[in-house]
Amino acid sequence: MEETIGVTETAPIPEQRGERLLDHAVRYAEERHWDVFAGTWLEPAEGRELCSCGAADCSAPGAHPAVEDWQALASGSAVQVRRIWGKQPNASILLPTGRTFDAIDVPDSAGFLALARLHRMNRTVGPVTLSPDHRMLFFVLPGAGAKLEDLVRDLGWSPSALDLFARSEGQYVAAPPTRFGGRGSVQWAQAPTAANRWLPDVEELIDGLAYACGRDAAEARDRKSA
Repeated sequence: MEETIGVTETAPIPEQRGERLLDHAVRYAEERHWDVFAGTWLEPAEGRELCSCGAADCSAPGAHPAVEDWQALASGSAVQVRRIWGKQPNASILLPTGRTFDAIDVPDSAGFLALARLHRMNRTVGPVTLSPDHRMLFFVLPGAGAKLEDLVRDLGWSPSALDLFARSEGQYVAAPPTRFGGRGSVQWAQAPTAANRWLPDVEELIDGLAYACGRDAAEARDRKSA
């Protein structure tokens, strides 16, 4: 039976009037107990916006660490978060992976298919972000990076054949509503709620994610050869 790709019915967290990046960062620390740290931001320059890092060819303008020792600065303290964003209210909100969660990174075309498929299979799916660079990140329990390739092989796929990888220890993700260059903001495809406070293990999602990425890769090859 042919799968259909659709947006999940779970709505993003509604933003309140006047809500600031600070408010989001504090909520992640207080309500989800996630460590957060401040990244770069966008600055107006010559009719466009450039990354505060100053690099004209920045690959992630406004959405990457501002300092090398960012891991040491990540904090789950709301007091610390308020202090940091009080100094730079436009800083991006970045979340270190490998601590309270890892993230499985897939193309959004595969991600929407996987999300719909996993819901039909009654799987517990954690928060999922959608970024302007057409990537989706599925939040799972820490440790996914160490076992992802073996899990993919066990399902009969070659890891190198799928556009699917883990962000784990020593890496990070950008959290909504961080703006990503001139392309828009990171959003929730599936928002954090009380129902998904307990994250799934990667084993619970990998079959749906690998299937969707495999189909996405096959369709891309078909388009290329047409």
